[in-house]
Amino acid sequence: MFTWLKNRLQRNGLTAYVTHPDCLQHNMGVGHPECPERLTAIRDQLMASQIFDSLQEVEAPEVGYEQLARVHPPRYVEYLEACAPSVGTFRMDPDTAMSPGTLQAARRAAGAVVKAVELVAEDKAPNAFCAIRPPGHHAESDKAMGFCFFNNIAVGVAHALAHYKFERVAVVDFDVHHGNGTEEILRDDPRVLMVSIFQHPFYPYSGDEPMGPNMHNVPLKAGSGGREFREAVENVWLPLLHEFQPQMLFISAGFDAHREDDMGSLGLIESDYEWVTRHMVGIADQYCAGRIVSVLEGGYDLSALGRSVAAHIRVLSDG
Repeated sequence: MFTWLKNRLQRNGLTAYVTHPDCLQHNMGVGHPECPERLTAIRDQLMASQIFDSLQEVEAPEVGYEQLARVHPPRYVEYLEACAPSVGTFRMDPDTAMSPGTLQAARRAAGAVVKAVELVAEDKAPNAFCAIRPPGHHAESDKAMGFCFFNNIAVGVAHALAHYKFERVAVVDFDVHHGNGTEEILRDDPRVLMVSIFQHPFYPYSGDEPMGPNMHNVPLKAGSGGREFREAVENVWLPLLHEFQPQMLFISAGFDAHREDDMGSLGLIESDYEWVTRHMVGIADQYCAGRIVSVLEGGYDLSALGRSVAAHIRVLSDG
């Protein structure tokens, strides 16, 4: 029997939906696109699509200092703690601000990915989706930026490598913005392969020159759509993933490349997210015993976000 089919038949349990109400308490101000309503829109669409009842909802714990320290130096965590306001907001950059609930939300967001790794690595869930905010893939080891404070997915990758001793872990990023923080943190680690697409030139104006030999980015011009995206996946991502044969697959799942999202100028639709998720499930079934941890990044048009996440999770939960 083919290995991927054997893994598919052995998978059991429900996809974990890891989240926490604290993630709603981070608020960067009226009109800011990275708003609490994003998580509400996702939950509402999952319920309307009759997907939510097929998931196991898991409460995200707070991330531990040891888990954070694998990615962020203690002085950076201490800096964020010192900046956290008791009232109002503290602006980290023109786009990124802390409110009284931000630091707790960020701790839950990073903790959600750690919990997802544990559930999947210990066969307590076949895969997991982390419905969290603030997002993380722009956060560098010692810098908050682009709506991000802790690099959630890098914290999860580091936990998988350190605690579960995985030898090969892959990160897939399909946000409209380059995951500069993830690349900065994980570059040159031979245990990690990262593949990504993003609009370029565009914020954060990086990624066209990879930082390390384990980083494989495919910049897309503004106006690119499903055809260009699928060509990048088929011609670049899939050959690299087959060659690398990861033992766990992480997805930085940004949905702001949707054609209805004003944050960028790419033209993906729900069927593109469904398509790429099916390919990632195929890779995971072939090499990872199905182990996928998917982490919410961008996506700011609430209707498009809800529909796109539903398409993504439907594939994860159906297999």
